Amino acid sequence: MLKKILVANRGEIAVRIMRGCQELGYEAVAIYSEADRLAPHVRKAQEAYLLGPAPISESYLRKDKIIAIAKKCGADGIHPGYGFLAENADFAEMVIEAGLTWIGPPPQAIRLMGDKVAARETMGAANVPLVPGIGRSGESMRDDELVAAAEGVGYPLLVKAAAGGGGKGMRRVYQAEELPAAIRGARREAQSAFGDDRVYIEKLIQDARHVEIQVLGDTHGNLIHLGERECSIQRRHQKLIEEAPSPVIDEKLRQKMGAIAVAAAKAVNYCSAGTMEFVLDKAKNFYFLEMNTRLQVEHPVTEMVTGVDIVKEMLRIASGRRLRYKQSDIQVKGWAMECRIMAEDPANNFMPSIGKIIGLTNPTGPGVRLDSGIDYGIEITPYYDSLLSKLIVLGDTRGEAIMRMRRALEEFRITGIATTIPLHIQLMNSTRFQAGQIDTNFLERNFTFNQMPDSELMQAAAVAATLLAHQRNQQAILLHQGGPSPWRLYGRREALDRRIR
Repeated sequence: MLKKILVANRGEIAVRIMRGCQELGYEAVAIYSEADRLAPHVRKAQEAYLLGPAPISESYLRKDKIIAIAKKCGADGIHPGYGFLAENADFAEMVIEAGLTWIGPPPQAIRLMGDKVAARETMGAANVPLVPGIGRSGESMRDDELVAAAEGVGYPLLVKAAAGGGGKGMRRVYQAEELPAAIRGARREAQSAFGDDRVYIEKLIQDARHVEIQVLGDTHGNLIHLGERECSIQRRHQKLIEEAPSPVIDEKLRQKMGAIAVAAAKAVNYCSAGTMEFVLDKAKNFYFLEMNTRLQVEHPVTEMVTGVDIVKEMLRIASGRRLRYKQSDIQVKGWAMECRIMAEDPANNFMPSIGKIIGLTNPTGPGVRLDSGIDYGIEITPYYDSLLSKLIVLGDTRGEAIMRMRRALEEFRITGIATTIPLHIQLMNSTRFQAGQIDTNFLERNFTFNQMPDSELMQAAAVAATLLAHQRNQQAILLHQGGPSPWRLYGRREALDRRIR
């Protein structure tokens, strides 16, 4: 039975997991780098331990230190969150070998699904529809072999890292003469990001939508799906807005995709939370993209529309409990939307923004949820991912969710650094986005960020500046006309003495 959980992560996801732990009566333990001493996740935990310097290679990626801290503080299990070591099968095995509970899927499932080529082969054997492509698991195809195979796949295509994720090691290729350079570039990036330069090629589905299915399974063989999420609003393969359900998925297609996702998860003996990602073409044909063997950044939208607390279910599953839900219990109610608030400047080519947060107003109101890893006065450093907070709203309809999100974004004020809030507001005002006419290339082809000055904000700023200037003038006058100096008091005393004499 779990009683104390070490959260091997930082930021908003660490805070989110700690809340789940505390609602189940578990103690939550934080780890932190020197740059995160004052971070919200450190203050949220019952105990917190220093890992090391700010760079992740010396802190959040130190498997040995994390496990040593867990044993030292008496933790029963480790939850990895997402990113960092969440999909590292070696770390999962180390946790288990140390006598601790790994709060996630089995290491063998992580390893199998972490190799994109092996995952394709496994899913193909389970009759999951695949995007046409070529690659060999367990070995690296030579550049000339990939070039020769590309003709059979057909252009346009994608060169993808076999060990990839997050858009790294990925190149689009539209013509044969571009392919050799794309392969070399993808290999270099994959080697740098994952220590593995293997790549494969896959047909590029034009104007595709990114739709994923959340699955949840226990150690007793029970597996269900929690419906779909639409994640098509992306920039450089990084998601910016997610919603549940998808505007183009009907109940029949939802059940079909869900059944295939569950079958795919069963093929690898999966348990815990996981996500099957698919691309959907214009004819609503869907193809397996990859499986994420962890908690997803966008899990809150599924929680909002199904009422299932995915983090708490992961903790229960790790304790050996059976799923509390059957597939017939899962009903999608309402419409949820999530905006990822990043420390990036959309007006300056999304340049990362660092600095101190000197002003913070969080949005509130009906149907608004904020999963945040920031607080007033903390420093945003260049060492970690730029995700600050996730703003999630729930409405009865998609239209209401969009209106509610726009209102919440306008309430959300972060001062001291640039953020993507203005971009999200403009997206909420986009008629094409409102109509659900989106795909993974929407930001590149159908949208131009143009931050127009808000006349009301400019007027308020001018009034504030005027008041501040007036206040400073008053302070200067009061300072000049302050209490009498000792010399003046001495002069008055001398004059009074002369009168008395």
